[in-house]
Amino acid sequence: MVFPYEFHIALDGNGLNGLEGRAGVCVFRYNPQTDDYNFDIKFYDGMAGGHAISISPDRRTGFLGSTAQHLMFYDTATLQELSRISTLRFEATDSSIKGSTHAVWLNNSQVIVTIGNGLWQFDLNNPEQPVRLCDHGLKVPHALKMTASRRYLVYGGMDHPVLGEGCEVGIFDLETRTTKRVVLPTTCWHVVCDPVTDKFYALSFRVQPQDGHNYHEWSIAQFKEYAYEIDAATGTVVRHWATGQDTHAHVNSDVCLSDQELIYCNGASGTIMMIDRKSLSSYRILDARPDFFSRLGATRQRLRTILDSLTRGSIFTHGHQHLRAILVSRGAFLDSVYGCQLSANQGLLFTANRGLNSITIYNYPANTVKFTVKMPSLQEFDQTLHWWSDPRLGFHHSILLSPQQPDATPPSL
Repeated sequence: MVFPYEFHIALDGNGLNGLEGRAGVCVFRYNPQTDDYNFDIKFYDGMAGGHAISISPDRRTGFLGSTAQHLMFYDTATLQELSRISTLRFEATDSSIKGSTHAVWLNNSQVIVTIGNGLWQFDLNNPEQPVRLCDHGLKVPHALKMTASRRYLVYGGMDHPVLGEGCEVGIFDLETRTTKRVVLPTTCWHVVCDPVTDKFYALSFRVQPQDGHNYHEWSIAQFKEYAYEIDAATGTVVRHWATGQDTHAHVNSDVCLSDQELIYCNGASGTIMMIDRKSLSSYRILDARPDFFSRLGATRQRLRTILDSLTRGSIFTHGHQHLRAILVSRGAFLDSVYGCQLSANQGLLFTANRGLNSITIYNYPANTVKFTVKMPSLQEFDQTLHWWSDPRLGFHHSILLSPQQPDATPPSL
């Protein structure tokens, strides 16, 4: 059976906090002509905090980014581990969530990642001799992307557990080997690059620290949200979009572009936001909030979500934060879509729903459901789990391999 599409998704296991979970990969293969599919799932012992996938231009090697200070490479055909490197041997970090969560491939063997306070270049043919390019300049760097000209590496930043709110993105000029820190009104974890120009978009990721200072175990902030269009060459905000707190656009994950829209999923709000790129004003929302019967079928996930939320803060002293989370999730008590990628022909939108443990493919731009499949429970991969345990595999960031076209842009960029 021929499967033109391969949807690779990072897995962090069950529970609410993906930064502290397991580490694995799911590859979902799909034929849109027949709706045939298959998948492989693998969790890797000795790793934690599986977060994001990046794949080499020749599509043979995958990188599983994590929050636990590892670089891990796998065979995209078999999911077998090829190489694992502890980044602590090269540079220390001041936080356990400050890991190499994302990577950018320069070619089939060389990647750029963040380690500690630096940007590092690794060659898989000589992994013992990495090159430290420079300081990245951010508190906790996160998503990495390469701009269209391949001159600029741009990256988002997280809030630091001790140093506080990020409110910044970074730009690294590969020609001059210099970095630029762009100060913003809000923290932005995730970025995406324009396919033609050296502009990129950064999305606000707004949270509140527990006890007023703990950004390690944050809660959802029901604040207004932003999307910034930034020129990488000058480091200036060209335009920006803002929306009120009642818009369901909180806690975003994957972000991608069509010719017309900026598309990103929101795991807390249960939506996929689509902002018109021409005006950077109007928008539409694909609502992925589960209906009553779907929520009823996800009782174990909902109970685990409530339990994990209560362990982060007392309902008596932090009741306002629990209420905000309920309002943001619209009473679902369940996280939603974290993987969201558009096919190269812009006809299919692949999504991975963490809370429902399912994959749904939409017809784009109509946003009608083409195909959906319930994925296996975590119990199938860990026999020590009880049947009543949270069955989520833990879908997080994803990447989609579409049918290859002549001179196509490498999928990891």
